[in-house]
Amino acid sequence: MNRSGLKSSFVVLSLLVIGACGGGEKKGESEAGAPASSSQSSSPSGEVAAPTGKVVVVELNSDAQGNYFKPADFEVHRGDVIRFTLKSGVHNVHFLPDSNPGKTNLPPASDFLQLPDQTLDVPVNFAPGKYYFQCDPHAALGMHGHVEVER
Repeated sequence: MNRSGLKSSFVVLSLLVIGACGGGEKKGESEAGAPASSSQSSSPSGEVAAPTGKVVVVELNSDAQGNYFKPADFEVHRGDVIRFTLKSGVHNVHFLPDSNPGKTNLPPASDFLQLPDQTLDVPVNFAPGKYYFQCDPHAALGMHGHVEVER
């Protein structure tokens, strides 16, 4: 390859890298770059549920103990908010329909939380019962939990 062809290839590659890495606001961040939290969530019917109860914080961790939710099993009531807070690693939260048979109004799989203290708020607007959730890339390593929704 001649020198001008090599230079053209470098420019194209540079533009691809810049395009992949930059541009626009990142999901999960506010305009100031701080972690954003969603205080409301739409249900599949498009209804918005405003939180009316307490906030239950669940940490997402990756350390010498492994990849885990803390706590992994807990209780909430309708109207509460589950605040998933990233402490270390890169994780998501997924209430799998296959693992929650017959359950409706499940939140969709979240985007990956990547920044320490980044949060994901999940309003508890689903029916009473026990629900399974997991971090998709770490589920096989034991990163899953259960939430019991009380009346």
